[in-house]
Amino acid sequence: MEKTLEKQMKYFDTHCHLDFEQFDKDRDEVIKRAKENNVEYMINVGTNIDSSKKVIEIAEKYDFIYSSVGIHPLDVSEYNIQDLKEIEKLAKNRKVKAIGETGLDFYYSKENKEKQKDFFIAQVEIAGKYNLPLIIHQRESKNELIEIIEKIKLPEKVVFHCFGGDNQLSEYCNKKGFFISFTGILTFKNAKNVKEVAKNYPVEKIMVETDAPFLAPTPYRGKRNEPFMVKYIVDEIADLKMIDKDLTADIIFKNSVNFFEI
Repeated sequence: MEKTLEKQMKYFDTHCHLDFEQFDKDRDEVIKRAKENNVEYMINVGTNIDSSKKVIEIAEKYDFIYSSVGIHPLDVSEYNIQDLKEIEKLAKNRKVKAIGETGLDFYYSKENKEKQKDFFIAQVEIAGKYNLPLIIHQRESKNELIEIIEKIKLPEKVVFHCFGGDNQLSEYCNKKGFFISFTGILTFKNAKNVKEVAKNYPVEKIMVETDAPFLAPTPYRGKRNEPFMVKYIVDEIADLKMIDKDLTADIIFKNSVNFFEI
């Protein structure tokens, strides 16, 4: 009976980086392992122009993998704003389901704040033009990001990926109707603030992701992350919310399918 229930569970890794070099030696095996562990779909997320081309190539090899294209805030130093025309071209591909990841990161990079803002706004416009969801990266930039969001028109669907334990930002996202997505950080014992956010945020607005190859959940913490590990994040959300694990998996899976229009 246990095995039958397990087979019915479906998972959706809404944010991974299968194009990264950490998967060069065994990418196909990693994808196969995910499928064997009931990961029905994956969004392979681009971080710059070359990465965005590569995630599309991978997505075109597998009918259950889709992609997102964009220039990460930590990559904007390598480009001019005109280079986003290439992202706009890639956005027309049938396997592209979102724009991003884009946003602001002032943790690692403070010297190009204005350039990051310009690239973020331009990618928001591309998402709106093609009616695609927006995947936002935020680190140490909450106030600046909110200030921009309040001034511009965002696409209908927005997700803050790799959500941290910021109650003020989670309340803002909830008020705006944004989705938030949790990574393996949620399973860490010391992640009290993130757990609190997950416990209180509406389950209908939650998605899960591995952000592979980074942030492997417990019990794989410190190792290379893979899409098959996404189930541990779903289980943690179920435990925090005290909801049946099958039901939690089903709700989060449907959230993701609807968000990305798979």
